[in-house]
Amino acid sequence: MEFLYFLEKLRVPVLNEFMLAITTLGEETAFLVIGLIVFWCFSKRLGYYVMGVGFLGTLANQFLKITCRVPRPWVVDKNFTILEQAREAASGYSFPSGHTQTAVGTFGAIARCSSKVVVRVVCIVLAVLVALSRMYLGVHTPADVLVAAAMAVLFIFVLHPLMLGKKDHTIWVLFGLAFLSVAYLAYMRFWQFSFRVDPYNLESAIKNAYTMVGCSFGLLMVYPVEQKCIDFPEKAVWWAQLLKVVIGLALVLAVKEGLRDALDSMFNGHMIARSVRYFLVVVVAGIIWPLSFRKFAKLGKKQPARKRK
Repeated sequence: MEFLYFLEKLRVPVLNEFMLAITTLGEETAFLVIGLIVFWCFSKRLGYYVMGVGFLGTLANQFLKITCRVPRPWVVDKNFTILEQAREAASGYSFPSGHTQTAVGTFGAIARCSSKVVVRVVCIVLAVLVALSRMYLGVHTPADVLVAAAMAVLFIFVLHPLMLGKKDHTIWVLFGLAFLSVAYLAYMRFWQFSFRVDPYNLESAIKNAYTMVGCSFGLLMVYPVEQKCIDFPEKAVWWAQLLKVVIGLALVLAVKEGLRDALDSMFNGHMIARSVRYFLVVVVAGIIWPLSFRKFAKLGKKQPARKRK
Protein backbone atom coordinates (compact mmCIF):
# COMPACT_ATOMS: atom_id res chain seq x y z
CA MET A 1 0.00 0.00 0.00
CA GLU A 2 2.99 2.31 0.49
CA PHE A 3 3.51 2.55 -3.27
CA LEU A 4 -0.17 3.33 -3.83
CA TYR A 5 -0.02 6.11 -1.24
CA PHE A 6 3.04 7.47 -3.05
CA LEU A 7 1.14 7.54 -6.35
CA GLU A 8 -1.89 9.07 -4.64
CA LYS A 9 0.24 12.08 -3.68
CA LEU A 10 1.19 12.59 -7.36
CA ARG A 11 -2.38 13.02 -8.55
CA VAL A 12 -3.10 16.27 -10.38
CA PRO A 13 -5.99 17.00 -12.78
CA VAL A 14 -3.95 16.78 -16.00
CA LEU A 15 -2.25 13.52 -15.03
CA ASN A 16 -5.59 12.14 -13.80
CA GLU A 17 -7.18 12.66 -17.21
CA PHE A 18 -4.15 11.15 -18.97
CA MET A 19 -4.23 8.02 -16.82
CA LEU A 20 -8.00 7.66 -17.23
CA ALA A 21 -7.51 7.75 -21.00
CA ILE A 22 -4.57 5.32 -20.95
CA THR A 23 -6.37 2.79 -18.77
CA THR A 24 -9.13 2.38 -21.39
CA LEU A 25 -6.56 0.59 -23.58
CA GLY A 26 -6.93 -2.37 -21.23
CA GLU A 27 -10.70 -2.63 -21.62
CA GLU A 28 -12.69 -5.18 -23.63
CA THR A 29 -13.61 -2.67 -26.34
CA ALA A 30 -9.97 -1.71 -26.95
CA PHE A 31 -8.97 -5.38 -27.19
CA LEU A 32 -11.80 -6.02 -29.64
CA VAL A 33 -10.89 -3.05 -31.84
CA ILE A 34 -7.13 -3.74 -31.89
CA GLY A 35 -7.57 -7.47 -32.43
CA LEU A 36 -9.95 -6.98 -35.34
CA ILE A 37 -7.78 -4.33 -37.02
CA VAL A 38 -4.81 -6.73 -36.91
CA PHE A 39 -6.98 -9.62 -38.14
CA TRP A 40 -8.68 -7.69 -40.95
CA CYS A 41 -5.88 -5.47 -42.19
CA PHE A 42 -2.45 -6.88 -41.35
CA SER A 43 -2.24 -10.62 -40.70
CA LYS A 44 -4.86 -13.26 -40.01
CA ARG A 45 -2.36 -15.52 -38.24
CA LEU A 46 -1.23 -12.64 -36.03
CA GLY A 47 -4.88 -11.79 -35.37
CA TYR A 48 -5.63 -15.33 -34.19
CA TYR A 49 -2.52 -15.17 -32.03
CA VAL A 50 -3.48 -11.85 -30.41
CA MET A 51 -6.98 -13.13 -29.70
CA GLY A 52 -5.67 -16.47 -28.44
CA VAL A 53 -3.36 -14.73 -25.96
CA GLY A 54 -6.19 -12.42 -24.90
CA PHE A 55 -8.82 -15.10 -24.41
CA LEU A 56 -6.47 -17.48 -22.56
CA GLY A 57 -5.38 -14.60 -20.35
CA THR A 58 -8.99 -13.68 -19.60
CA LEU A 59 -9.82 -17.25 -18.57
CA ALA A 60 -6.81 -17.47 -16.25
CA ASN A 61 -7.49 -14.00 -14.87
CA GLN A 62 -11.15 -14.65 -14.12
CA PHE A 63 -10.37 -18.01 -12.52
CA LEU A 64 -7.83 -16.44 -10.16
CA LYS A 65 -10.13 -13.53 -9.31
CA ILE A 66 -13.01 -15.70 -8.12
CA THR A 67 -10.73 -18.30 -6.51
CA CYS A 68 -8.47 -15.92 -4.57
CA ARG A 69 -11.16 -13.29 -3.92
CA VAL A 70 -8.76 -10.49 -2.99
CA PRO A 71 -10.64 -7.25 -2.19
CA ARG A 72 -9.82 -3.92 -3.82
CA PRO A 73 -7.24 -1.62 -2.18
CA TRP A 74 -9.80 0.87 -0.84
CA VAL A 75 -11.70 -2.01 0.77
CA VAL A 76 -8.56 -3.32 2.50
CA ASP A 77 -7.49 0.14 3.66
CA LYS A 78 -10.39 2.43 4.52
CA ASN A 79 -8.08 5.45 4.59
CA PHE A 80 -7.00 5.00 0.97
CA THR A 81 -8.90 6.84 -1.76
CA ILE A 82 -9.27 6.00 -5.42
CA LEU A 83 -9.91 8.33 -8.32
CA GLU A 84 -13.71 8.26 -8.40
CA GLN A 85 -13.94 8.28 -12.20
CA ALA A 86 -12.22 4.86 -12.21
CA ARG A 87 -14.59 3.19 -9.77
CA GLU A 88 -17.23 2.13 -12.31
CA ALA A 89 -14.76 0.09 -14.40
CA ALA A 90 -13.19 -1.44 -11.29
CA SER A 91 -15.75 -4.22 -10.86
CA GLY A 92 -15.00 -7.65 -9.49
CA TYR A 93 -12.19 -8.70 -7.21
CA SER A 94 -8.76 -7.10 -7.32
CA PHE A 95 -6.26 -9.92 -7.96
CA PRO A 96 -5.02 -10.10 -10.68
CA SER A 97 -5.56 -6.97 -12.77
CA GLY A 98 -7.74 -7.65 -15.81
CA HIS A 99 -6.83 -4.39 -17.55
CA THR A 100 -3.12 -5.14 -17.16
CA GLN A 101 -3.59 -8.70 -18.39
CA THR A 102 -5.42 -7.49 -21.50
CA ALA A 103 -3.03 -4.64 -22.31
CA VAL A 104 0.19 -6.61 -21.79
CA GLY A 105 -1.23 -9.58 -23.69
CA THR A 106 -2.47 -7.49 -26.63
CA PHE A 107 0.43 -5.08 -27.04
CA GLY A 108 2.98 -7.68 -25.98
CA ALA A 109 1.80 -10.14 -28.63
CA ILE A 110 2.08 -7.47 -31.32
CA ALA A 111 5.54 -6.45 -30.07
CA ARG A 112 6.65 -10.10 -30.03
CA CYS A 113 5.84 -10.45 -33.73
CA SER A 114 6.85 -7.06 -35.10
CA SER A 115 10.21 -6.59 -36.77
CA LYS A 116 9.97 -2.79 -36.43
CA VAL A 117 11.72 -1.31 -33.41
CA VAL A 118 9.32 1.65 -33.26
CA VAL A 119 6.28 -0.64 -33.08
CA ARG A 120 7.89 -2.72 -30.34
CA VAL A 121 8.82 0.32 -28.27
CA VAL A 122 5.36 1.89 -28.61
CA CYS A 123 3.63 -1.36 -27.65
CA ILE A 124 5.84 -1.91 -24.62
CA VAL A 125 5.40 1.69 -23.45
CA LEU A 126 1.60 1.45 -23.79
CA ALA A 127 1.50 -1.85 -21.87
CA VAL A 128 3.60 -0.39 -19.04
CA LEU A 129 1.49 2.77 -18.91
CA VAL A 130 -1.75 0.79 -18.62
CA ALA A 131 -0.27 -1.25 -15.76
CA LEU A 132 0.91 1.93 -14.05
CA SER A 133 -2.45 3.61 -14.56
CA ARG A 134 -4.25 0.88 -12.62
CA MET A 135 -2.12 1.63 -9.57
CA TYR A 136 -2.18 5.41 -10.06
CA LEU A 137 -5.99 5.35 -10.17
CA GLY A 138 -5.97 3.33 -6.95
CA VAL A 139 -7.87 0.28 -8.21
CA HIS A 140 -5.03 -2.30 -8.05
CA THR A 141 -1.97 -3.10 -5.96
CA PRO A 142 1.52 -3.82 -7.38
CA ALA A 143 0.92 -7.54 -6.75
CA ASP A 144 -2.27 -7.45 -8.86
CA VAL A 145 -0.45 -5.76 -11.71
CA LEU A 146 2.79 -7.77 -11.64
CA VAL A 147 1.09 -11.17 -11.55
CA ALA A 148 -1.25 -10.19 -14.40
CA ALA A 149 1.67 -8.94 -16.49
CA ALA A 150 3.71 -12.08 -15.77
CA MET A 151 0.84 -14.34 -16.86
CA ALA A 152 0.34 -12.34 -20.05
CA VAL A 153 4.04 -12.59 -20.93
CA LEU A 154 3.96 -16.34 -20.21
CA PHE A 155 1.03 -16.85 -22.59
CA ILE A 156 2.71 -14.71 -25.25
CA PHE A 157 5.77 -16.97 -25.32
CA VAL A 158 3.86 -20.26 -24.89
CA LEU A 159 1.40 -19.63 -27.73
CA HIS A 160 3.85 -18.04 -30.18
CA PRO A 161 5.52 -21.28 -31.40
CA LEU A 162 2.15 -23.04 -31.45
CA MET A 163 0.29 -20.45 -33.52
CA LEU A 164 3.07 -18.71 -35.46
CA GLY A 165 5.76 -21.39 -35.66
CA LYS A 166 6.73 -23.49 -38.66
CA LYS A 167 3.85 -25.85 -37.94
CA ASP A 168 0.52 -24.13 -37.39
CA HIS A 169 -1.28 -25.61 -34.38
CA THR A 170 -3.86 -22.84 -34.11
CA ILE A 171 -6.83 -25.20 -34.42
CA TRP A 172 -5.60 -27.22 -31.43
CA VAL A 173 -5.07 -24.06 -29.41
CA LEU A 174 -8.65 -23.05 -30.18
CA PHE A 175 -9.91 -26.51 -29.18
CA GLY A 176 -8.01 -26.04 -25.92
CA LEU A 177 -9.57 -22.62 -25.35
CA ALA A 178 -13.06 -24.02 -25.94
CA PHE A 179 -12.41 -26.86 -23.51
CA LEU A 180 -11.04 -24.52 -20.84
CA SER A 181 -13.95 -22.12 -21.24
CA VAL A 182 -16.45 -24.95 -20.72
CA ALA A 183 -14.44 -26.18 -17.72
CA TYR A 184 -14.44 -22.67 -16.24
CA LEU A 185 -18.20 -22.34 -16.79
CA ALA A 186 -18.75 -25.72 -15.08
CA TYR A 187 -16.59 -24.54 -12.18
CA MET A 188 -18.64 -21.37 -11.83
CA ARG A 189 -21.99 -23.15 -12.03
CA PHE A 190 -21.37 -26.22 -9.87
CA TRP A 191 -18.67 -25.32 -7.35
CA GLN A 192 -20.03 -24.63 -3.87
CA PHE A 193 -18.50 -21.25 -3.13
CA SER A 194 -18.13 -20.01 0.42
CA PHE A 195 -20.78 -17.70 1.86
CA ARG A 196 -18.02 -15.07 2.01
CA VAL A 197 -18.15 -14.64 -1.78
CA ASP A 198 -19.68 -11.31 -2.70
CA PRO A 199 -22.90 -12.05 -4.68
CA TYR A 200 -22.26 -9.22 -7.15
CA ASN A 201 -18.74 -10.43 -7.94
CA LEU A 202 -19.95 -14.03 -8.23
CA GLU A 203 -22.65 -13.04 -10.72
CA SER A 204 -20.11 -11.00 -12.70
CA ALA A 205 -17.76 -14.00 -12.85
CA ILE A 206 -20.57 -16.26 -14.07
CA LYS A 207 -21.46 -13.76 -16.80
CA ASN A 208 -17.82 -13.67 -17.90
CA ALA A 209 -17.77 -17.48 -18.03
CA TYR A 210 -20.74 -17.53 -20.42
CA THR A 211 -19.08 -14.79 -22.47
CA MET A 212 -15.87 -16.81 -22.85
CA VAL A 213 -17.81 -19.91 -23.96
CA GLY A 214 -19.43 -17.90 -26.74
CA CYS A 215 -16.15 -16.28 -27.83
CA SER A 216 -14.08 -19.48 -27.80
CA PHE A 217 -16.63 -21.54 -29.73
CA GLY A 218 -17.05 -18.65 -32.16
CA LEU A 219 -13.30 -18.69 -32.87
CA LEU A 220 -13.37 -22.47 -33.16
CA MET A 221 -15.99 -22.13 -35.91
CA VAL A 222 -14.41 -19.15 -37.65
CA TYR A 223 -10.92 -20.60 -38.09
CA PRO A 224 -11.70 -23.62 -40.36
CA VAL A 225 -14.44 -21.81 -42.27
CA GLU A 226 -12.27 -18.77 -42.92
CA GLN A 227 -9.26 -20.90 -43.88
CA LYS A 228 -11.06 -23.27 -46.26
CA CYS A 229 -13.97 -21.25 -47.62
CA ILE A 230 -13.10 -17.55 -47.45
CA ASP A 231 -9.33 -17.00 -47.21
CA PHE A 232 -9.86 -13.25 -47.43
CA PRO A 233 -7.07 -10.84 -48.43
CA GLU A 234 -5.87 -8.52 -45.67
CA LYS A 235 -4.29 -5.90 -47.92
CA ALA A 236 -5.98 -2.98 -49.64
CA VAL A 237 -5.32 0.67 -50.44
CA TRP A 238 -5.20 2.76 -47.24
CA TRP A 239 -8.57 4.47 -47.63
CA ALA A 240 -10.23 1.14 -48.40
CA GLN A 241 -8.66 -0.28 -45.23
CA LEU A 242 -10.04 2.64 -43.24
CA LEU A 243 -13.48 2.13 -44.75
CA LYS A 244 -13.29 -1.59 -44.04
CA VAL A 245 -12.42 -1.00 -40.39
CA VAL A 246 -14.99 1.75 -39.72
CA ILE A 247 -17.92 -0.11 -41.29
CA GLY A 248 -16.80 -3.45 -39.85
CA LEU A 249 -16.45 -2.16 -36.29
CA ALA A 250 -19.84 -0.44 -36.52
CA LEU A 251 -21.38 -3.73 -37.68
CA VAL A 252 -19.72 -5.78 -34.94
CA LEU A 253 -20.64 -3.31 -32.20
CA ALA A 254 -24.20 -3.16 -33.55
CA VAL A 255 -24.48 -6.95 -33.26
CA LYS A 256 -22.89 -6.91 -29.79
CA GLU A 257 -25.26 -4.29 -28.39
CA GLY A 258 -28.25 -4.56 -30.70
CA LEU A 259 -28.98 -8.24 -30.02
CA ARG A 260 -28.76 -7.92 -26.25
CA ASP A 261 -32.45 -7.36 -25.48
CA ALA A 262 -33.75 -9.69 -28.18
CA LEU A 263 -31.58 -12.62 -27.04
CA ASP A 264 -32.30 -11.98 -23.37
CA SER A 265 -36.00 -12.12 -24.19
CA MET A 266 -35.57 -15.24 -26.34
CA PHE A 267 -33.78 -17.10 -23.54
CA ASN A 268 -35.98 -15.69 -20.75
CA GLY A 269 -33.09 -13.81 -19.16
CA HIS A 270 -30.82 -16.86 -18.90
CA MET A 271 -27.11 -16.12 -19.22
CA ILE A 272 -26.83 -18.51 -22.17
CA ALA A 273 -27.99 -15.47 -24.13
CA ARG A 274 -24.51 -13.96 -23.52
CA SER A 275 -22.84 -17.02 -25.00
CA VAL A 276 -25.04 -16.86 -28.09
CA ARG A 277 -24.54 -13.10 -28.47
CA TYR A 278 -20.75 -13.23 -28.26
CA PHE A 279 -20.68 -16.29 -30.51
CA LEU A 280 -22.54 -14.27 -33.15
CA VAL A 281 -20.22 -11.29 -32.65
CA VAL A 282 -17.19 -13.48 -33.39
CA VAL A 283 -18.87 -15.14 -36.39
CA VAL A 284 -19.88 -11.78 -37.89
CA ALA A 285 -16.34 -10.43 -37.37
CA GLY A 286 -14.57 -13.53 -38.64
CA ILE A 287 -16.84 -14.86 -41.39
CA ILE A 288 -19.71 -12.59 -42.43
CA TRP A 289 -17.92 -9.24 -42.76
CA PRO A 290 -14.71 -10.68 -44.35
CA LEU A 291 -16.84 -11.96 -47.26
CA SER A 292 -16.65 -8.38 -48.57
CA PHE A 293 -12.86 -8.04 -48.34
CA ARG A 294 -12.07 -9.10 -51.91
CA LYS A 295 -14.10 -6.14 -53.11
CA PHE A 296 -12.21 -3.82 -50.76
CA ALA A 297 -8.93 -5.23 -52.11
CA LYS A 298 -9.96 -4.20 -55.63
CA LEU A 299 -10.78 -0.62 -54.68
CA GLY A 300 -8.23 1.91 -55.86
CA LYS A 301 -6.61 -0.46 -58.33
CA LYS A 302 -6.33 0.72 -61.90
CA GLN A 303 -8.39 -1.34 -64.29
CA PRO A 304 -6.62 -2.44 -67.49
CA ALA A 305 -7.57 -0.31 -70.47
CA ARG A 306 -9.92 -1.93 -72.96
CA LYS A 307 -8.57 -2.42 -76.44
CA ARG A 308 -10.38 -0.58 -79.20
CA LYS A 309 -11.89 -2.68 -81.91
